[in-house]
Amino acid sequence: MLDYVQVTDLLSDEERQIQAAARKLLDKEAGPLIRDAWDSERFPLDLVPKIAELGAFGAHLPREYGCAGVSAAGYGLLMYELERIDSGLRSFASVQGSLSMTAIYLFGSEAQKQELLPRMARAEVLGCFGLTEPNGGSDPGGMLTRARRDGDGYRISGTKMWITNGNIADIAIVWAKDDDGVVRGFVVPTDSDGFTANLVKHKMSLRASITSELVLEDVYVDSDALLPGGNGLSAPLNCLTRARFGIAWGALGALESIYVEALDYAKNRMTFDKPIASRQLVQEKLVRMVSDHSRGLLLAWRLAKLKDADQLKYTHVSLAKRENVRSALNAGRLARDILGGFGITTEYGTIRHMLNLETVDTYEGTHDVHTLILGRDLTGENALV
Repeated sequence: MLDYVQVTDLLSDEERQIQAAARKLLDKEAGPLIRDAWDSERFPLDLVPKIAELGAFGAHLPREYGCAGVSAAGYGLLMYELERIDSGLRSFASVQGSLSMTAIYLFGSEAQKQELLPRMARAEVLGCFGLTEPNGGSDPGGMLTRARRDGDGYRISGTKMWITNGNIADIAIVWAKDDDGVVRGFVVPTDSDGFTANLVKHKMSLRASITSELVLEDVYVDSDALLPGGNGLSAPLNCLTRARFGIAWGALGALESIYVEALDYAKNRMTFDKPIASRQLVQEKLVRMVSDHSRGLLLAWRLAKLKDADQLKYTHVSLAKRENVRSALNAGRLARDILGGFGITTEYGTIRHMLNLETVDTYEGTHDVHTLILGRDLTGENALV
């Protein structure tokens, strides 16, 4: 693990073991196939049971529900190692665990938790998280999806967009406004009448990830599909905060992969009888990558300690998501420059990571949105439009 300032000395033995086990398995099982999966716009579904063996799905949730119950740093390290291979793998795990499973854990009934969480931890049931709408983006409160009372149940109608895992999910956590205009969450089986998942194709980012449009046309669910504790927009936003925490770690894994590839290339690429690693401008780029990674890793570790102490604020997570993802994206651009012409081919991983990170920089709060969140927290003022 790239660790210039020895942050791993601050980890527990268990956390170091989690990271080492994840790296060993993913290097063996995922590393050799991810390029072809990305090139062919295919999610490597065969990897899902192997990732489940690591305890990566709902890793932060209690063991009483069949989850790993690891520390916040342990969870973060799993996301780091997944995204070191590809952002699509970390996105899958984030949606399965930090969004879908966490929604059930935080807001579901005891029966829903007992029924679904152990099976989702084992990847026997796959989930997706239906919040974003085609015209929603950074304004989830403006959602148009509605859940109307119908006898003992509800009828849900609406469209969700940019939904990871949508075409392979067994259940969708769908957020909709009820008859009173209150945002509520529902566990919707994807084989329900009126539920359709349409695959988003022709992506140039997250190609080894499934992205879907969900269309719900008068989908009926029983009242026990309702997440009883999920009242108001704060419920899905709480889930997003937890997923962003994992993204802040995961982006650093992508940054490590980018840096290692650029450093190796720079040491071996000869011009004018010297490796380009001897050039001042190349060294400056490599130093910037390691500096950003070191700062980001320290920030992620500190947030993990705050999370374990139940002192983590959503603004802390905004800071880490904003900084670490943009640092990784910038590293991708620097490394592509170092690689020269080879940097535009997927024979090297840099362009794949860079293009993936364009999406990671956008979803779950854009760089600008997190800037406004932090600005409001610092000043107490909403920024003028």
